[in-house]
Amino acid sequence: MLASPALAQTADDSDRGSVHASDDRTIIVTSNYIKDLDLLAGTSVLVSEDILRELEPQIGDILIKQPGVSATSFSPGASRPVLRGLQGERVRVLTDGIGTLDVSNTSVDHAVTIDPLVTERIEILRGPAVLLFGSQAIGGAVNALDRRIPREVPENGYHVDAIGSYSSAFDGFNGGAGFDLALSDTFVVHVDGSYSKTEDVEVGGFVLTPELRAEQLEIAEEEFDEGNFDESDEARELAEQRGVLPNSATETYTLGGGFAFINEGGSLGASISYFDTRYGVPARPGAEHAHGEEGEEEEGEEEEGPVTIDLNQLRADLRGEVFTGGDVLESIRVRLGYSNYEHTEFEGDEVGTVFNSDSFEGRLELVQADRNGWKGVTGVQLMTRDFSAIGEEAFVPPNETNQIGFFTLQEFDFDGIGLELSARYESTDVSSDSVAIGLEDDAVITAIDRSFDAFSIAGGVSYALAREVKIGVNLSRVERAPSAEELFSNGPHIATQSFEVGNPFFDKEAALGVEAYLRGEAGPARFQFAGYYTKFDDFIYETDTGEEADGLPLFQFLQDDANFWGFEAQAAYDVVAGEGLTVTIDGVADYTRATIEDGGGPVPRIPPLRVLGGLSADTGIFGGRVEVEHVTTQDRVAEFETPTNDFTLVNASLSWKPFGRDSETVLMLSGDNLFDVDARRHASFTKDFVPLAGRNIRVSARLAF
Repeated sequence: MLASPALAQTADDSDRGSVHASDDRTIIVTSNYIKDLDLLAGTSVLVSEDILRELEPQIGDILIKQPGVSATSFSPGASRPVLRGLQGERVRVLTDGIGTLDVSNTSVDHAVTIDPLVTERIEILRGPAVLLFGSQAIGGAVNALDRRIPREVPENGYHVDAIGSYSSAFDGFNGGAGFDLALSDTFVVHVDGSYSKTEDVEVGGFVLTPELRAEQLEIAEEEFDEGNFDESDEARELAEQRGVLPNSATETYTLGGGFAFINEGGSLGASISYFDTRYGVPARPGAEHAHGEEGEEEEGEEEEGPVTIDLNQLRADLRGEVFTGGDVLESIRVRLGYSNYEHTEFEGDEVGTVFNSDSFEGRLELVQADRNGWKGVTGVQLMTRDFSAIGEEAFVPPNETNQIGFFTLQEFDFDGIGLELSARYESTDVSSDSVAIGLEDDAVITAIDRSFDAFSIAGGVSYALAREVKIGVNLSRVERAPSAEELFSNGPHIATQSFEVGNPFFDKEAALGVEAYLRGEAGPARFQFAGYYTKFDDFIYETDTGEEADGLPLFQFLQDDANFWGFEAQAAYDVVAGEGLTVTIDGVADYTRATIEDGGGPVPRIPPLRVLGGLSADTGIFGGRVEVEHVTTQDRVAEFETPTNDFTLVNASLSWKPFGRDSETVLMLSGDNLFDVDARRHASFTKDFVPLAGRNIRVSARLAF
């Protein structure tokens, strides 16, 4: 199917192990940890064909058309999901139910170590059930699943997946392939790999916003008047850059392998994978920072080169499940992951700062048997991270984070009335021996060890207005411990080109939220609407202070009370629903408004109102889709934050399944931003000098058998 909303998925997807539908087309999520629970109050699902159509280097940009989702879009090489205006430490990005074990949640310049080329399904989760995954999922969770630990024995003894594409705006080729082989009736092995390379991305206009262009042209005139002709030419050239975003190229490759024993009693499997990427960081105009005394320039000193990040992760995973078959306990599940992560920030050919992180996360879950409509899961989760940054511009000192969490989620069904209750306790310890308190030369270095006890509880109730329609409400109170970056940051960060300052004395953050929703179907129509309000106590956010430190703009983490409210809407209607042809119109709309209390003004980087409408047609063999997305102007901005202009994107795609409608093999031609407009995401830290890609024609294919 080519319809964008998850509501339009059909039973054909069940063969791909992603989502499946009953006769009334109700979507059922089949994630390993939550497949038995009703999470549809806030769930969106992308299967392999959706991922192929929206294929981008980073997962944040792949999800952008889903309700309530934006992206950080720091650069083509680094983009993380933004859910309901929340990002970073309030959105958990998962691989098969546990964290990605990278450091993408700690800074917007850090890439997510999920390879879309070997991902078969992505789930966006909200509601009471997100407490299963940690208090960092206040905004929700994104769960990506691959085949590296096989879940089933291939029907024919083997399974092959291959994907490839060319994108004109990135002048980029990418490809990946995976192979499952059954060595016996119970033992399966898997191998996969991928490679992607993109050049500097083409954009739909000037690289800088009009405000930054005017600023650079003014600098050019001042330098010219002072006789500094080279500096004048450099500023004028920067102002006139258009068509291509400099230093935005990427190169990524991955390797993975795994195995699993699978029989009627359960399964046990493990995998090992390697992720390697290098990507450019576009330069922030005017963010040149001093090495030595400000204003001094050593004789013969070379100009600093462009900033690039070289990132690699070696990861090992284990997943096991035992079916106990009891009246009380149905199964026991375990999920473990270990990661050795390193990324290096280069200035030209010179090493700036090296970041290292050794991380471990593990989960043990006891899954209850369904007893007259009562089912649930209870478990424990462990997480450790040993982080260090080495270099003159290490903005975070070496630190350790240790966390243990206990959780339960219970679901009840009372003849049309559903009830979900979840609770979580987390104990978190964050420590460092060398925290800087104060700025630059006045900073005092000390050891700090902070411990936090966080209690969270959530509940939801739903009522079946009809067999296919539910109305419901969710309530939650979630506490979150501040991260090491929010506590200990104090220094220049060359990749974000800013001086970042945390506060080691922050309190834990608490959020009291309510959400009301209506979802279901009526004849040829499917719909899902949700409205939400969240009141934060001691909300932690990073904001531009308008000052400078070490020649860089000073960004500081602050803590204040805040209010968030908004809505999401998604609907699809089959205009034609015949055996040989389905024609569907669909739409998505979302909006978030967030305010710091006591006169603090708007929360920074909140996406504005967005609406998207599409028309798709599907014969089973051939499919086509045209869609229009309009994002309104965001002029409700924080102090020192610039407004973002509105934009309208027109996208289209054609698909062909040469081996029949039931085949997973598909060829696709798609075009994004067909009118080559200048578009920028307000949620992006770099939106004033990193626009989105311009007109992009993509040819892609997926082969599966």
